[in-house]
Amino acid sequence: MLTRLVLKCLELLGRLPLSWVRALGVVLGWFLYGVVASRRKVVWINLRLCFPQWSNSQVRQCAMKTFVHFAQTWLDRGWLWHAPASVTAARIRLVGAVHAMEGQEPVVLFAPHFVALDAGWTGLTQKVGRKFNTIYTDQANKDSDAWIFQGRSRYGAPGLFGRAEGVKPIIAGLKRGEPLYLLPDMNFGPHESVWVPFYGVPAATVPSLSRFARLSRAKVVPVISRITPQGYDVEVLEAWLDFPTEDAQADTALMNQRLQGYIDAMPDQYYWVHKRFKDQPEGMTPPY
Repeated sequence: MLTRLVLKCLELLGRLPLSWVRALGVVLGWFLYGVVASRRKVVWINLRLCFPQWSNSQVRQCAMKTFVHFAQTWLDRGWLWHAPASVTAARIRLVGAVHAMEGQEPVVLFAPHFVALDAGWTGLTQKVGRKFNTIYTDQANKDSDAWIFQGRSRYGAPGLFGRAEGVKPIIAGLKRGEPLYLLPDMNFGPHESVWVPFYGVPAATVPSLSRFARLSRAKVVPVISRITPQGYDVEVLEAWLDFPTEDAQADTALMNQRLQGYIDAMPDQYYWVHKRFKDQPEGMTPPY
């Protein structure tokens, strides 16, 4: 009952002017930073590991902004998933090499875990005339699960594949010319992961970007989504010309290296609340 009430409030908030929603996000972000000590600690540890050259002041500033952007993008789902289509179309800009998604050539979209990733998905499925697919993780709360699933299914009749369905429907979709929106930059456990550096720290990383691209002979196109005062910019980058190779581990290390460059441009918008280094190679202690 409480979850349904919260989700209804989010839907109602989506009717407010964007500046009001963003202001509420600032207040909520500050509140979360102050009271959710466990996640604040995770963010601090991640930033310390990835940016050892930063001072305490720089870490604190980035951590606070991360919580604010996290809160703002969460509240924005009220209008992303419920406002009229004209509102989402006006507030989300597709920029960059959008031509990289033209035609029916197989495409894997490398969509890193920036906090604006749902806006990126909404923008692509609404504005690009192709059917998109992605991998969906079921939520423990059934009301939240239904809300998120419906929100991500709003435009373009996309395919949301559960992890239990395996790779066959994903590869089949790619071969049909349905781009895959892939988010492979989180720790999904050491099973089927490879150890590659992320900011110089060993990180369990699934080599799915390399494998899906190789199995479907797809090109890899990065999509970087960022929150802006006007809404969101969804930047499509040029396809990687040297990817994939026959070495999935080397490809995954290169993916992380290039991801670092994207993060360096806007570190406060990355999903640092995730325990990226919770698994470590044998003999090393997880930092959390």
